[in-house]
Amino acid sequence: MGTLVLRMIPFFGWIKTYSTEHLKMDFMAGLTVALVLIPQSMAYAQLAGLPPYYGLYASFLPPLIAALFGSSRQLSTGPVAVVSLMTAASLEPLATAGSASYIAYAVLLALAVGIFQLSLGVLRLGLVVNFLSHPVVAGFTNAAAIIIATSQLSKMFGVSVDSAEHHYQTILRVAQAAMEYTHWPTLALGVFAFALMFVLKRFSPNVPNVLVAVALTTIFSWGTGFEHNAVTSVNSLAAPKASQALADYNRAMQAQVDLATKRTALTTDMEEAKKSGELFALVDEEHELRRLSLEMEIAKSQAQNLKAMLRSMLFQAVPEPDGRLKFYPQDSTVPVGAANDGRTWRLRIGNSLLDPLALTMIGGGAVVGAVPSGLPALSVPHFDLGVMLRLLPSAMIIALLGFMEAISIAKAMAAKTGQSLDPNQELIGQGLANILGAFSKSYPVSGSFSRSAVNLQAGAMTGFSSVFTSAVVLAALLFLTPLLYHLPQCTLAAVIMMAVIGLIQPAGFLHSWKVAKYDGAISVITFIATLAFAPHLDKGIMIGVILSLGVFLYRNMRPMVSSLARTEGGELRDATRFGLDLCAHVDMVRFNGPLFFANASFLDEAITGRLQSKKRLKHIVLVAKGINDMDASGEEALSLVIERCRSRGVDISLAGVNDTVMAIMERSGLLDKIGRDHIYANMEKALCTVHFDAHCGSDEARCPLTTACQITARPQPQQPRARAYAAAGSAQAERP
Repeated sequence: MGTLVLRMIPFFGWIKTYSTEHLKMDFMAGLTVALVLIPQSMAYAQLAGLPPYYGLYASFLPPLIAALFGSSRQLSTGPVAVVSLMTAASLEPLATAGSASYIAYAVLLALAVGIFQLSLGVLRLGLVVNFLSHPVVAGFTNAAAIIIATSQLSKMFGVSVDSAEHHYQTILRVAQAAMEYTHWPTLALGVFAFALMFVLKRFSPNVPNVLVAVALTTIFSWGTGFEHNAVTSVNSLAAPKASQALADYNRAMQAQVDLATKRTALTTDMEEAKKSGELFALVDEEHELRRLSLEMEIAKSQAQNLKAMLRSMLFQAVPEPDGRLKFYPQDSTVPVGAANDGRTWRLRIGNSLLDPLALTMIGGGAVVGAVPSGLPALSVPHFDLGVMLRLLPSAMIIALLGFMEAISIAKAMAAKTGQSLDPNQELIGQGLANILGAFSKSYPVSGSFSRSAVNLQAGAMTGFSSVFTSAVVLAALLFLTPLLYHLPQCTLAAVIMMAVIGLIQPAGFLHSWKVAKYDGAISVITFIATLAFAPHLDKGIMIGVILSLGVFLYRNMRPMVSSLARTEGGELRDATRFGLDLCAHVDMVRFNGPLFFANASFLDEAITGRLQSKKRLKHIVLVAKGINDMDASGEEALSLVIERCRSRGVDISLAGVNDTVMAIMERSGLLDKIGRDHIYANMEKALCTVHFDAHCGSDEARCPLTTACQITARPQPQQPRARAYAAAGSAQAERP
């Protein structure tokens, strides 16, 4: 009963030995991690397409729950770069980033991820994460790091662009916008923040580099008025082209709204027509639906083109006598005697209708802005079955990828601390963190490598360090949100770029290639596919998984079947690989892999080929050490092989049969068919027993199999055939 309670509530096991010293160490570690987590979480929320303060919501409950119900005592859970990017990629087709529906879907995604992880943990299915092989994860992680870093370029240059269908197209748009106009103060501040973090991390690793960069750039932003916006009307724009484009943009946006309303009503009518069986009406409605969809695409394209044009317009502001600003195109002249304010102004264009009487003009850099103070309202996420089904594939990938990241970090730390680690319990902890986090407006979270390393380095003794981290985040939400208003967006972009540098590891491709060429190829293909299909990252992962499974099946369908011979050192090795001569009368055939339906015929082909090519062959010893399992098809194939060999006058024996396969042969009757005296404990005993009979009357000058086991006499009659072997060979131990 006590063990069951500890499995359900693991932190009870920490309390037994908890001390004042533990409390002190956990408090300092929790505070240290919180100082890194608060700015990082806001940056990652921005990466996920959410308002920055949603990162704080994801840093409140999830770290606490994951620490209390997981098995790792130092794992720090919360927003992470790869999961944030996957969240954005999953939700982008469903809603506009930052919108109310987008936020609702992000919360629902966290719930789906948590349910999947919790289910795997409760059912003890943590091994399912092995479907994401190391080459796939390495290729995906390197590509994701590049995607994450380049996705922040628009914030570093201070430009705004719409996302394209593919990530590389979006980057081209950013490059084009940056060439037309770059907000140099934004770029300078972002580069400064990145350089400061890099220098501090390298030369003063004990200094919280992220916190220092955030504090300094926020103070600078507040002191210099980095954000400089103005609200004006369309009448203040001395640019007829801009005024006309604004009107056209609003018409295109309103057309999309009207067409969407009509399409929704038409979809409802179609459902009713299907139920009532009105086929003719249904045909007309389907035609009308296609027409409406086409008109929506045209309106959407028009709005995007007009938005790009408006964003590219640059203005200069001239103060009017009444204090208001008049905006003139930058390439035009201002009235005689008037002077501009020295700033370059741009229109803020979002993804909604513009109010002609309240246009926002941007004359400075972008900051986080107002952060709601207080805790998020705890509520049950709105459950939409249709949306949940669309999110399910992405939720499964995020759940597995996030857990793989978390368990890898936890295992690395457990190796240093010597603590026990239960992957299934960790799944339960991560699942509960995402489920309960969804009730507090959190998006999907996972274990963080960088913050876990900080936690361990700071001396965290138990998971209560994460409890203190959550408490600090709580204090920030209640009392410190006004201080975050002036935090520059370019600083958050620099924080993200700095965080993902460590994820780019080209050496991983070379290492995979050295281990196995097909692993290296899978890693590279996954990398290229992820980059090519971004932001649809799930496609890159699925391609990698399919390739891994394909290679696995191919290798098991065509396992290594080799004939063995002795090396100069007396070891039995693959004759082809080591260039060794083969015996004409005895063939030691090693089969590496389980014998099942997919490769049963391959064994038959391998043995048949040897029977046809070696005319003087008298005995085959099937080295079965590598056959760790066998199904009915494999048993049937082995039975046919035995019949074929003996019908041609070639005897066959088995060596090194493991207990599992031996039990299957016993149950099926195959053991008696082979003959119990034809089963040997290892290769040496088999060879030394069958060698004399196979070479009787042979003119072979020197048998390649007897370099270390010279057999000169026939086994004595009193010795059972299955156990007889030459004295010279009895001391020869089988070597793998």
